[in-house]
Amino acid sequence: MKLLIIEDDKILSDTIKQCVKTSYEVEQAFDGEEGVLFAQQDIYDVIILDLMIPIINGYDVLLKLRKEKIYTPVLILTAKGELNDKLKGFKEGADDYLVKPFEKEELLARLNALIRRNNREYYKDEIKFKDLSLNLKRRTAFIKGEEVNLQGKQFDMLEYLINYKNTIITKEKIFDKIWGFNSETTANVVEVYASGIRKELKRFGYDKYFKTIRGVGYILQE
Repeated sequence: MKLLIIEDDKILSDTIKQCVKTSYEVEQAFDGEEGVLFAQQDIYDVIILDLMIPIINGYDVLLKLRKEKIYTPVLILTAKGELNDKLKGFKEGADDYLVKPFEKEELLARLNALIRRNNREYYKDEIKFKDLSLNLKRRTAFIKGEEVNLQGKQFDMLEYLINYKNTIITKEKIFDKIWGFNSETTANVVEVYASGIRKELKRFGYDKYFKTIRGVGYILQE
């Protein structure tokens, strides 16, 4: 799962990253403008947002994202603990609010609760598309009891498409989600992995559900 931290205090940002690194792949933004650019990719499962950040403050970051229909769950993590601050944060679109200083266990619990509410699929041991089932803990895939041989990020890509089945996902969004916003490779790697997935699904006649939308991206469609 991917988490974005928008916090200008680099020491605190790194501390938060250390707290959550076993559960999340973390990316960091250090001002509101950079945070908006990252969040607009719409590839994160949850965002931690400070309110008192430079260039664009946290309230305006929230307002801008929600106006652009970016509905990634946002946890405000701030020193501003007055009731009016909390009410304004929720009014602008926050999903939860935690005041500094914080306990690691509470932060993790709140993040997990936000993700459970937003997408319950992530907390299942298994997800399915027709007779195709993916075991998320063992990272194995089967169709009618026969194993589907998925290598590395092929599994991650197919998991992503199953979670958003019947929805076109752009090649760029898949790349940012699976390989990372700052990856040194290029988005063309998505085509290579898509080809490998399609080849493996073809053994079961499931390649017909894995469709390329030329010039746009991919869709797993019933």
